[in-house]
Amino acid sequence: MAFPLPLETLLGKPLMFVVFGLIGFAFGYILEISGFGNSKKLAAQFYFTELTVLKVMFTAIVVAMVLIFIMVGLGVLDYNQIWVNPTYLWPGIVGGLIMGVGFIVGGFCPGTSLVSMATFKIDGLFFVLGGLAGIFLFGETVPLYEAWWNSSDYGRLTIQDWLNVPTGVVVVGVILMALFMFWGAEQLERIVGKRDLKKEPRLRVAAAGALFIGALVVLFIGDAGTAEKWGRISLEKEAALLIRQVQIHPGELLHSIGDDGLRLVMIDVRPEADYNLFHIEGARNVPMDRLLDLAKELQASYIPNQVVVLMSNDEVAATQAWKTLTAESVSNLYILEGGINNWLAVFSAFDPQITPTPNLPGEERIRFEFPAALGSRYEASFPDPHHWKIDYTPKIKLEVKRDKSGGGCG
Repeated sequence: MAFPLPLETLLGKPLMFVVFGLIGFAFGYILEISGFGNSKKLAAQFYFTELTVLKVMFTAIVVAMVLIFIMVGLGVLDYNQIWVNPTYLWPGIVGGLIMGVGFIVGGFCPGTSLVSMATFKIDGLFFVLGGLAGIFLFGETVPLYEAWWNSSDYGRLTIQDWLNVPTGVVVVGVILMALFMFWGAEQLERIVGKRDLKKEPRLRVAAAGALFIGALVVLFIGDAGTAEKWGRISLEKEAALLIRQVQIHPGELLHSIGDDGLRLVMIDVRPEADYNLFHIEGARNVPMDRLLDLAKELQASYIPNQVVVLMSNDEVAATQAWKTLTAESVSNLYILEGGINNWLAVFSAFDPQITPTPNLPGEERIRFEFPAALGSRYEASFPDPHHWKIDYTPKIKLEVKRDKSGGGCG
């Protein structure tokens, strides 16, 4: 089984919340024993006298990064199932500056203020109350600047996507940067804070070496390609194809088009000439060589009621596209049963412009004749969902992906 684990499915809701509670308690406990419930210790980092906060938090970040990408490289963890905060560049920069000023003035970030309040510190309590007041004011005023608040949206953007380099290269680079930053932080503590580095545990040097070795492991393992990802899940997914679990009848697709409760995404993977000749209204033409870009787009735009239906002239190309997108963890993914040929067999009966042709040998051939390349301007392109009553076995079942979650100090 690939992680993240579906805890609610495995344990049920009550035990899932128990696990969440234990994780939250452990996180708070670690912050407290690290001294992060003390506002003086936290604020000292901005004066370069005590940089424990920087070292502890960034150590947690880089250790998690190395372990995540080792597990991803080994096929244990599905990275596409991990929530990555979308990047809103300018709102993020301004928000970071505001939080930084608040951190300096108040001595806490949101997470550490809760730890401080939990240990009955008055300054922690007032910081939390101030944070709640700020949340209220933000909620009341955000309509005034909502357009800017949602501006410069880059979606799920990571360093490896931005620079277009392998993940291992980024991990090694970040670890080297972190180790240099740790060394620089200790030098600042020695110079500004008069700290005696000889008293620091020597184990930290070994830990730094282990981090670097872990980064090299990520670099050595490399990024798994689509074929390798498919190989890891092919046994289960081929079975779904074999029992026709994901091939939906044209009638179900038509019903889904008229279902306002779904966000239906129809992807036509046929050659552009066939698409221009005839296609279902609302379907988008995406060549097979652009499926990986499509996967990233669908991941970024995912909402729980999103359903993606792939189609080709028959099912061969659509099935290959389904395998590619399934390997890239696109959820709620289906194939139009029999493809466009089957759609036309059902809905072109009352469209005299479209006539069937004799069965021609070969796969993925359009088996109807059209007087002109009118695309979606044929009546069969947009049948009225309310006027057609078709018997079919429903197969679409919404599979809800993991939603966003909080993380880090805040």
